[in-house]
Amino acid sequence: MASLMDELLLTMDGETEQYEKLISLNGEKKDSIIHKKLDVLEAITSQEQAIADSLLELEKRRAELLRHIAAVMGHDGEQITVSWMIDNLANQPVERKQLITAKGKLMEAAGNAQMLNVQTQNLLRQALEMVEFDITLIKSARQAPQTSNYGRDAETTGDLLGKSGFDAKQ
Repeated sequence: MASLMDELLLTMDGETEQYEKLISLNGEKKDSIIHKKLDVLEAITSQEQAIADSLLELEKRRAELLRHIAAVMGHDGEQITVSWMIDNLANQPVERKQLITAKGKLMEAAGNAQMLNVQTQNLLRQALEMVEFDITLIKSARQAPQTSNYGRDAETTGDLLGKSGFDAKQ
């Protein structure tokens, strides 16, 4: 069981490291969004995807280790968690403390990554709103207003004013 516990702690530390990598990339990501550096943003996104894949593998490994530990402890078939492990290791204070520390670090790192993701999501939303505003502004600048010319049926003809500065014909 000691080797399983050590492997579980290493896996949780690995997850924490991956979340910290995500957190460190977030500053670069914000700068690339603000300064509209799409090539940098694309590179960061591919790095984040690799980290997310790594996190998924580590999470699967953690779940597998918890199943093995449950079998060793005589709780085969039950879905156990790290919190359950902490509660049931009262007679092993060293392992219990290590698990509490690892869980705390992992929870903090995951929470920080989630908070930064929400901030980045809001930043991206604002950037998209600015792009939409710019597109609308450009479209409206290119459209000329309609004239007040009326046809025989007393409705506007829909003619547009000229697009150049002068309407004079030569």
